[in-house]
Order: sequence, then structure tokens, then C-alpha cells
Amino acid sequence: MKKLPLIAFVIIAIVHLVAVTFNMALISALTKPLLVIALVIYYLVASSKRSVLFLVALFFCWLGDVLLMFQRDELFFIAGLLSFLTGHVLYIFCYRKFVRAGSGLTGPQRIRFALPIALAGTGLVTILFPYLGALQIPVMVYALVITVMAMQALFRYGYTNARSFTLVFAGAISFMISDSLLAINKFMQPLPLAGLAIMFTYILAQYLIVEGVLKHEAE
Repeated sequence: MKKLPLIAFVIIAIVHLVAVTFNMALISALTKPLLVIALVIYYLVASSKRSVLFLVALFFCWLGDVLLMFQRDELFFIAGLLSFLTGHVLYIFCYRKFVRAGSGLTGPQRIRFALPIALAGTGLVTILFPYLGALQIPVMVYALVITVMAMQALFRYGYTNARSFTLVFAGAISFMISDSLLAINKFMQPLPLAGLAIMFTYILAQYLIVEGVLKHEAE
């Protein structure tokens, strides 16, 4: 019974990715809002704790999904950006909450392991900056927040079980990759199979984060 929502999520994800790949606009539009909804149902069924904060974070990601369906209108794009920004801020608080007593990275280790994440975030913004126009500040703020989100996932090391850490951290990095591809494709130059790559990494990110949270809660 607990696996039925996950099976539904996988089916919806596959159908959506096929629709994106072959430009099946109607099916893509119908399945995209269902992705996070299926994950929420999976989380509700599989979790014994059901964090309201985490559910609110997922809600803002769902809202961002819906708004970015109309991203050709700049207002909808900004609204989607703000929704995901809120979701990432809430993810940061969730990662700080989903920990236990333990021994994690030392100060120098945090700096060493977080540096590549920081360089990736700042490097992308530096490359895109001349192309952003009026969206320079919003995109810079978004890049900062998602970079901090990935770092906070990293800093859970040693304060949760290995599976939870690995899944959540991999999900955070996948989220950064997805948003980076979206930004390059939108502002700089079209990428081959951009829609498929963006959505695959995004879907993977959300699943890994949800699964990682469940592994922590089940500890």
C-alpha cells in the first residue's frame, strides 16, 4: 500500500518525460502538476511523523512548477522563481531540523567540501550575468539561496544516517544542476534536449529529497 503512490509517481514521471521529449504539450501540461502531488501523497503514506514544514516546502515547489508552465510571461517566471525560492528556504530549515546528535564535518572540512558548491553557484551567475537584464538581482538571490540549500544538505553529514545524508545531498545537487540548465537554456543559449534534461534532474532531485527525509524519520 505504501508503494502505490511511489509507483504512481514513477509512471507520471515517465509519461511526463516522454511528453517533454516529443513535444506533446497537452500531456506535459497535465502531468507536470501531478509530479509533486504524487510525492506528497507518498510522503504522507510512508511517513510516521509528517513534518508540516516539509509539506509546506513541497507545496511551494508545486506552486513553482505550475507557475513556470507559463514562464514565457515574465511575471509568471518571476512568480515561479519566488515560489521555488521560498521552497528552498524552507528546505534549508528542514535540513537543519532533520538531524540527530552526532559528530559531523569540522570547520576546515566544511570549507573544503562546501567550496566546490560555492564555486559552482557563483561561477554560473558570473557567466549568466551579462544576459540577465532586469532579472540580475532576482537570479543572483535565487542562486545564493539554492547554493546555501545544497551546503546545508552537505552539513547534515554525521548528524543523520548515511542513507538519508546521501539521498538528500544528491537531491540538492541535482536541484542545482536542473536550475543551472534551466537558466543557461533560458538566458544564454538553447541546449539540446533541454526540457528533458531539466525535468529529469528536477524530478530526480525531488524524489531523492523526499526519500532522504523518510530515511531520516524512519531511523
